[in-house]
This record gives sequence, C-alpha cells and structure tokens, in this order.
Amino acid sequence: MAELVCQFVRPDRQLYEGMVEYLILQAESGELGVWPGHSPEICALGDGVVRLHRTKRDGGGELDIVISGGYAEITGDAVIILADHARRCDDIEPDVVMETRGAAIDARDALPERDPRRAYFENKINWCNLLLKQAARN
Repeated sequence: MAELVCQFVRPDRQLYEGMVEYLILQAESGELGVWPGHSPEICALGDGVVRLHRTKRDGGGELDIVISGGYAEITGDAVIILADHARRCDDIEPDVVMETRGAAIDARDALPERDPRRAYFENKINWCNLLLKQAARN
C-alpha cells in the first residue's frame, strides 16, 4: 500500500514525523483528504482537527491534533504541516486550559476597549475555547 511521509510542526517543536496511510486536514475552506499521489498543493489551515491515519507498521489507528491556523504543503508522497497552534487531542488538560483561559480573560478585560493588545488575548481565549470543545468530545 502506498504511504505518505508526514511532518507536523508547530512554532516550538515537531509534533509528529512518520508515515501515514492518509490524513484529513482542516483547511480554511473545509476538510481536505490527502492520500498518496495527491496533486501538489499549498493550503491555508483553519481551526479544527487534523486526523492522521498511521500505518499498521507504526501502530495504526488515528492520531488527532487540534490546530488553529498555519499552512500545509502537499506533494505526491509527502505532507508538511506548519501550524500556528497545535496540540495532540490526547494531551489536552481541561483544568490547565480553563486556568489559562481565565487568566487571558482577566488580562484582556484589564486593558482599555480600543487597546490593540486585546487582540492577543482574544486569540488566546479562542484557542482555549477550541481545546475545551475538543476535550469535551473525547
């Protein structure tokens, strides 16, 4: 069976590198299935879950990773995912995320309404909301 080389990177580290049978990306325009032989493409990533379907040789099963933003480069036999934010679904700690979200809300609310720094905290709150939504599904 044909396979894809997959590299999944976020700004601070690599989350995954290995072979996959196929994967489902969360693109800006919706879900995008990628199988070996896919046409070359670069796509913007949205908010949601990327589903990697590992080869049986690598333990099989599905590895789910929550993402928010970034890009993916697809070639016929490889996919490189560069995510702005990414976290394995099995690595979400809801209590920690809730604390982070609360601190971000407090910091945002301490700033004047028109302060441009509020955007940073809005993004952090949205990321926490996405993580909590996914944790509730698992």
